[in-house]
Amino acid sequence: MTAQLLRGAPIAARLRAEVQSSAQLLAERGGVPPLLVSILIGRNPAAEAYRDSIERAMRRVGVGHEPLTLDRAASAAELIYALQQANASPRVTGIIVLMPLPPHLAVDLVLEHLSPLKDVDGITPTNAGRLHLGLPSLRPSTPAGGLEILDSNGFDLRGLEAVVIGRSNVVGRPLATMLTQRHATVTLCHRQTRDLGVVTRRADLVALGAGHPGLLRGDMVKPGAIVLDFGVNVVDSGIVGDAEATSVAEVAGYLTPVPGGTGPVTTLVLARNTVAAGYAALGGGLDHVDTAVPSSPVADALA
Repeated sequence: MTAQLLRGAPIAARLRAEVQSSAQLLAERGGVPPLLVSILIGRNPAAEAYRDSIERAMRRVGVGHEPLTLDRAASAAELIYALQQANASPRVTGIIVLMPLPPHLAVDLVLEHLSPLKDVDGITPTNAGRLHLGLPSLRPSTPAGGLEILDSNGFDLRGLEAVVIGRSNVVGRPLATMLTQRHATVTLCHRQTRDLGVVTRRADLVALGAGHPGLLRGDMVKPGAIVLDFGVNVVDSGIVGDAEATSVAEVAGYLTPVPGGTGPVTTLVLARNTVAAGYAALGGGLDHVDTAVPSSPVADALA
């Protein structure tokens, strides 16, 4: 068996049309032009690669992007000040803080000081809580992008046994919630999971977001399974995912390649969230997020 590759490019084309249409309608309704501020503290190859992809994606859809880089030794007060400035700016519709933070800075600083209305990666307690309660929210772009891939390829998630590897607040945990809301039966695994292969071999769908290259091998995959690889790992040979692609492709039925799989879709969902945050601000609350991306004749033609 050779896995069918689930490439992100065709889905990204549709999303670009949706974002452009939605941004235009936002302007017609009196909203500000969508603008994303990305905050990076120090140097991190994976985070820098992600920021580069964000810049390319935003430029292609006409969404503004302002990168802000703080010194690795930046204090908690400096990070809080940067967040407060972006929160208060009427020009800024979305803010993302690129992870990981340096060891001396707690993620709680971001969770507590980032405005939920500008939280385009859905990490604040308000957005995370609303997601888990099934209320309108700004949803993390990476797992939302994964669902876009599954939906665009016609997979029915009802009753599927899904395994999510990784329990981060931006990938694993929200993805497990989203899959559960779509009626999949979900097991959430992490570094303390015993005999990971026993769990993954029974899964119809395996999603990886642990940041560990080679974590999933072909002998750990059920024949014909769907493998969503969200991993972005910088190694000597380039960028690779969390799956050992060669061996997994020999067993799985479907596999997202790295690069070229979930990445292009994730950045377009982030752009969509940046526009969605503009609608939320225009309407005065997160209840307006659902109407943020209206249907578009152009987008429908590309679907």
